[in-house]
Amino acid sequence: MRNILIVDDEVEIIELIELYLEKDGYRVYKAEDGIEAWRIITSEKIDLVLLDIMIPGIDGYQLVKKIRERYNIPVIFISAKSDANDLILGLGLGADDYIIKPFNPLELSARVGAHIRRFTELKGEEAEIVNDIKSGKIILGTLVLDENQCMLLKDNREIIMTVTEYKIMRFLMKNPNKVFTKKQIFEQVWEDEYYGDDNTIMVHISNIRDKIEECPRSPKYLKTVRGLGYKFQWD
Repeated sequence: MRNILIVDDEVEIIELIELYLEKDGYRVYKAEDGIEAWRIITSEKIDLVLLDIMIPGIDGYQLVKKIRERYNIPVIFISAKSDANDLILGLGLGADDYIIKPFNPLELSARVGAHIRRFTELKGEEAEIVNDIKSGKIILGTLVLDENQCMLLKDNREIIMTVTEYKIMRFLMKNPNKVFTKKQIFEQVWEDEYYGDDNTIMVHISNIRDKIEECPRSPKYLKTVRGLGYKFQWD
């Protein structure tokens, strides 16, 4: 059974989400402030965090930063803050997804399932790779995607990435010079139906560029093909 932590200072929101997640077979942990949430995260085996931004104690932005210092579990922001800058900030701090209140509980459940499957798959790949000494590396320029360790290296230094960022890079680097639409990237990486949420893809791509490119505004590797999508450029 997978353990989901819901962090929100609105009890009604927690109870609504809990109802749907328990129907899907998840064990639910609950916290109404950031301090209690951090205690649960550090003392229990949590597989995914649903996190509001405006919570007492430690706010959502600070909490996701603390989580990323120690854990790579999926984090989904659920917030009434709908400005694009809030989404960009949330994903930039290390969240894997961002859902705006009010939300459809069925959509939220679907996204939770998709992130759990993706994270479980990645952990499963790590276990398989440990026992497979023949696994190779994708080497494109100064970038090395090391599937033995499920990490990305640049100039022999590890690039710290979220699970979502790693899977986007793995998908694109395995298909160099091929253009993919946002829909194709979303369905490949999220393994879920595309909701038309272009901002989520764009923010993740921007975050990756900040980490791998010498000049993110003029990328060498991760190219935008205007009107179509993205590709990993390799000559």
